[in-house]
Amino acid sequence: MTEVTMTGESLTGKNLAAAASRLAGTRFAPHGRDPATGLDCLGLLLAAMAACGERPALSAHYSVRRRGEADALATAMRLGLIDANGPVEPGDVLLVRCSPVHVHVLIALGGDRFVHAHAGLGKVVVGARDPDWPLLRHWRLSPSA
Repeated sequence: MTEVTMTGESLTGKNLAAAASRLAGTRFAPHGRDPATGLDCLGLLLAAMAACGERPALSAHYSVRRRGEADALATAMRLGLIDANGPVEPGDVLLVRCSPVHVHVLIALGGDRFVHAHAGLGKVVVGARDPDWPLLRHWRLSPSA
């Protein structure tokens, strides 16, 4: 069982990246929103935000599978993410397409290292972005988030 304690710090990119990295090794679960029972890629983002003291609310029916970029964009806006340009910074969130019917969320740690919930490996992992996954969106926390 993975447990993440609140950092007591504000929600910044660096804090989000640190919280996400502490979730590495957490079991993967489709639609997973709780580190104790498993996370999917969106659950990872929500759990990392919660560890920074934020409690974003999403529809219980949200799923990144079979949803388009427009759905992901609306969710990103509800989470306080804004479009980013330039180099990827710690805490940035990337939306990639990992199959024709599946978009996937990665959280940047810095350089070419990311945290994401890997269904094939069955856990949250740290590693490079798969070069076969086209980048759809690059987001960053809003300065007012």
